[in-house]
Amino acid sequence: MNTNMKIVIFGAGVIGQTVGGWIAAVHKNISFLDRADVAEMLKKKGITLFEQGKENERVHLDVQVIEDLKDAKDADVIAIGVKNFSLDAVAKKIRDTVGDRPYIIGMQNGVENQSILPKYFSKVIYCVIGYNAWFAEPGIAGYQKKGPLIFGTLNSGIMNEVNQIAAVFNRGVETVVVDHIQDAAHSKLILNLTNSLTTLIGHGFREISDYGLFQKLLSNLLYEGVRIVKAAGYRECKIGGMPPWVLITLSAILPQWLTRPLFRKNARKMVMSSMAQDIIQRGGHDSEIETINGYMVRLGRKHGIRVPYNEAIYELCRREFARPKFAPLDVADVWKEVRARIDAGK
Repeated sequence: MNTNMKIVIFGAGVIGQTVGGWIAAVHKNISFLDRADVAEMLKKKGITLFEQGKENERVHLDVQVIEDLKDAKDADVIAIGVKNFSLDAVAKKIRDTVGDRPYIIGMQNGVENQSILPKYFSKVIYCVIGYNAWFAEPGIAGYQKKGPLIFGTLNSGIMNEVNQIAAVFNRGVETVVVDHIQDAAHSKLILNLTNSLTTLIGHGFREISDYGLFQKLLSNLLYEGVRIVKAAGYRECKIGGMPPWVLITLSAILPQWLTRPLFRKNARKMVMSSMAQDIIQRGGHDSEIETINGYMVRLGRKHGIRVPYNEAIYELCRREFARPKFAPLDVADVWKEVRARIDAGK
């Protein structure tokens, strides 16, 4: 490995563009690869990034774009930014074209990439994304906080290279290497549970009719997630500015009148999740509901944890997202479904 390693970002979604853009500002040997329309947009417009609340301080970058995977044959590192539902097909395509030469970085939520990527590659680094980001418009991405990225691997034989790659990424965005990547991935999964509920009720797209119910649903959804992850034997990994487990627990068990001001403050800062962008903005049907919510529900059942909030919201999302045209639900209707499941378990 050398400091001028060739890096390719495969998948220029909001994570690919933010991570790649931050690195491109300090490391010139980096290219982006995506489908033809995205590649053409990147060539014409480049990437523009801004921090939440600082929309007038946008940073523009012209970036290198490759249009054929064959041009990545000499890549030292390929960072894959597609979601889990596309990952197997993409990984197979990379392996068939490039082989097993490069180090592969998986930038997906959850742990399904730990089952997919090792089927095709021997040098895999898992990257937990410690920030939220969204597209203001194509080629213009906002983010709440710059990083961090958390690197880890299940292959102890490549730790030296993992640290070298992290050092290059760290020049553009805070990047840390941990020896407990499973803890980091599961800690992030708890926060990812938020995406399903905010998409289901259309947070940011329609008025929330009852903030008390919204708070009750979200607080208990995350609290159940903490209980699941603890029962499975994973430890808390502090990720950027994301709330610690003790705060998640307190928000669920303390009276709402005590926690409501903080909840409203944090709710105002919530940005559109990638799930909401996929389902509401783009009208798609593919989502991470199985690899986030479905995984957590199954993990809870495996360890004997009763999770009525997660089960109800998971089933609601599966049903509603599959409709020809998804329309967000009122938070009161979501609560009825959750309450019915709670009562059925008494």
